[in-house]
Amino acid sequence: MNRVASTGSSSTFGSVFAGLKPHMAALDAFLREQIEAFEPEIRDMADYCIDTSGKRIRPALVFLSGTNSDGEPNPDLVRAAAVVELVHLATLVHDDIMDQADLRRNRETAARKFGPTAAVLLGDALFSHALHLAAQFPTTEVCETVSESTRKVCAGEIVQTMRRGSDRVTRDDYWRIIDLKTAELFRVSCFLGARLSGVSDTYVADVARFGRHLGIAYQIYDDLADFFGDEQRIGKTLGTDFASGKLTLPLLVLHEKLPSADRAGLIEEICGRRAGDMPSRLRQMAELGVFEGVEAEVQREIESAEEALDPWPDEAPTPLLGELCGVLRVQIGALRSRP
Repeated sequence: MNRVASTGSSSTFGSVFAGLKPHMAALDAFLREQIEAFEPEIRDMADYCIDTSGKRIRPALVFLSGTNSDGEPNPDLVRAAAVVELVHLATLVHDDIMDQADLRRNRETAARKFGPTAAVLLGDALFSHALHLAAQFPTTEVCETVSESTRKVCAGEIVQTMRRGSDRVTRDDYWRIIDLKTAELFRVSCFLGARLSGVSDTYVADVARFGRHLGIAYQIYDDLADFFGDEQRIGKTLGTDFASGKLTLPLLVLHEKLPSADRAGLIEEICGRRAGDMPSRLRQMAELGVFEGVEAEVQREIESAEEALDPWPDEAPTPLLGELCGVLRVQIGALRSRP
């Protein structure tokens, strides 16, 4: 094994993406152009969703997985990055409706600003336009791949929604949900970046596998941040998973570690039969080492992502993609050290 170490010297995703400024600028310009494609009545709403304040992890994966990430922006990669970002934005609009979240990226969610009914349809419009852009590639593979991934993302959200307020969620169920709803879009971002750069099928497959494991790790981190994060720093409403009855990994681990006599109370709260007691659950998580248990799962997925890149130490994207693993480790450390 000749692994490129992910040292974590960059502490944020933005610092890793600093070399992508021309690519992100091209993406922003392209997305702004797309607003005119929406009907006049909803352009302001689309514009509100297509903002530039997010981390843009998925578009960055498209660029970083391509072979020209240090050169001039490739128009095909810019279009592909726009496709995955629009799909992602659509999922966020829908997520915030289901979570009844008020804050996203330090401002009102679309559901809060326009109402949940209009927001549902706005998310649908974003999905539709993403597929419209995907269909404009000369090869049908892009549209087929994005369409399949979009279906999987929606399926993951549906499964999670159907399991809300239920205690019948296993670890396998949880992994299946996050594989569909989060990891799939990370995977397809890496797949498209590599595929559109004309590299070997083997390399494309390994980079896509990297993206999948990174996506799983990122979602587990995000679920952990819902309990241990800082709302102002993260920029979105926290505590919504517990409040909405999502049985995420921190709650699954807490349930496993609680004495049997105390588990019934947690289930009552998850199922909505009594109000959730967040302060008590956070205290129990600290006492029972829940953070450490969940952190270990994030680290395992990060290691699997790194292993996918092991055969390609000399490929240009490898060190930059590896840095993303280091950043995620730093982010986990920041949650651990939070007072």
